[in-house]
Amino acid sequence: MKLLVSTDEDLIGQIEYAPARVSGYPITGDNIVVMMCIWVLRRAKGHDFGEQLVRSMIKGEKDAAGFATIALENHWSPWFKKWQMERLGFKPLDSIRVMQKTKHKDQVFTIYLMWMPRTAEAKPPKWDKQKLLQGVTFCMAHPLYRPQKVEGTMFEQAPC
Repeated sequence: MKLLVSTDEDLIGQIEYAPARVSGYPITGDNIVVMMCIWVLRRAKGHDFGEQLVRSMIKGEKDAAGFATIALENHWSPWFKKWQMERLGFKPLDSIRVMQKTKHKDQVFTIYLMWMPRTAEAKPPKWDKQKLLQGVTFCMAHPLYRPQKVEGTMFEQAPC
């Protein structure tokens, strides 16, 4: 995890990442680093701080073959928007259309597996879509959060 602190010593952003084998997402791959969280406060908008955080991650993970994350499209949360992840340098590899089982039941959204290879020969990551349908438990603020007390899946695959 890296924090972005202003000259006034205010926390204005953060990036959290880990090797795929220990990340909070069901993403796997050889020598892949998974970005699980990135945010910058709205008041710090317009200074490319998100790009600086990603560059810092890449610089700090010199041995990584590539970087993976997820992105959302048509989701009501302001985080992990597909266009934001693309602006940061990630490209979509695969997707799944889903609906939440408990709230926003009628709203279909798409979850993307996003990829940023470091080298041309890097092997793209894979993801376990069924496990992702359970939701994530590593962050209460995450758009795909599932409370520990909830059993089963939080999402279901939407009809095509």
